[in-house]
Amino acid sequence: MSRPADRPSEPPATGIAALGLKLPRLGLAMDQLAQLRGEDVAKYTIGLGCSEMALCPRDYGVADLAVAAAERALERWGGDRGRIGLLAVGTETAVDMSRPLSAWVADGVGLSGAVRSYEVKHACYGGTLALRQATEWRLSGAARGQAALVVAADVALYAPEDPGEPTQGAGAVALVVDEPRVAALEAVSYPWSEPAFDFWRPVGESFPRVDGPLSLDCYRRAAEHCFQAWVGKEDPAQALEALEALCFHVPFPKMVRKAVDHLGEVFGWSQEQARDLYARKIEPSMEWNRRCGNSYTASLWTSVARALNGMEEGKRLTAFSYGSGFGAELLTLVAGPEAAGGAWAEDVEGDLAERSLIDAGAYQELRAG
Repeated sequence: MSRPADRPSEPPATGIAALGLKLPRLGLAMDQLAQLRGEDVAKYTIGLGCSEMALCPRDYGVADLAVAAAERALERWGGDRGRIGLLAVGTETAVDMSRPLSAWVADGVGLSGAVRSYEVKHACYGGTLALRQATEWRLSGAARGQAALVVAADVALYAPEDPGEPTQGAGAVALVVDEPRVAALEAVSYPWSEPAFDFWRPVGESFPRVDGPLSLDCYRRAAEHCFQAWVGKEDPAQALEALEALCFHVPFPKMVRKAVDHLGEVFGWSQEQARDLYARKIEPSMEWNRRCGNSYTASLWTSVARALNGMEEGKRLTAFSYGSGFGAELLTLVAGPEAAGGAWAEDVEGDLAERSLIDAGAYQELRAG
């Protein structure tokens, strides 16, 4: 096992050194759900912006997703696993009230010893918090040259016939935090939080409770505060135009568009200006999200992974994270030398190619189980 340096002379360059993604092997197209629920499919595909949802078979769950994504990221990184000194897993699909999901990941990828291992919970914001902790740990010098493994993984399910049902999904994104080969994470970020009961799941209940209008309002206000803090005294249009992409947490694509419309109002734009920004710099990053649905903590980082795929070195992007309750944070990243190659895209493309799209009857059987 390699030993970290005791006294680094200055904080190391820090960012995403490798990415790994994992989607489960089942899916459901919106036309099948619409048929089952007696709805016009346009309510889901246009009204929400959803296309398909990812579903886990009965013998597969959040721990399996997290381990698979982590293994892919570590293999792509290619470093000595003895250099991993921190393992943090963000999730709201905890499988135990005491044992962290990180213990399942550590077991699955063979990490033990001098590793700080824990789980982070703050609804969909948990993965971002884990990433910020790993970043700040390295920038502080406390890491002594070690790398971190961060995983965001979730399975989103609602009660059958719940309004949230068409937004269901599942997936995991793993990031090795080390030298910024894929993307550098800028040290300063822009958080905002307010206590709210917009989305929550009491202990012992299988499905979340949601106040839809309040959740949308909280999401819009969080975006407003975070982006205003980032823009500062600059001209908003110029500042945002200088970005290659803007990535958002994606509960469903239409929610992101509503937030961007709200930002346009705050900045004094016409609706056409806001919709143009959305079409050019935001909508393309949600391509994979439309195919997998809401994966909670992994949702934003699925969007970031898609945006970084093929991006030229030195280009900047933002990542807006939101978690009900509520907490939010805006991060900025700079594409690294390996972003253009987008090696992690093969994870999503392979998983989608191998995925079985089930029909409405099979979906009912799956949910009954």
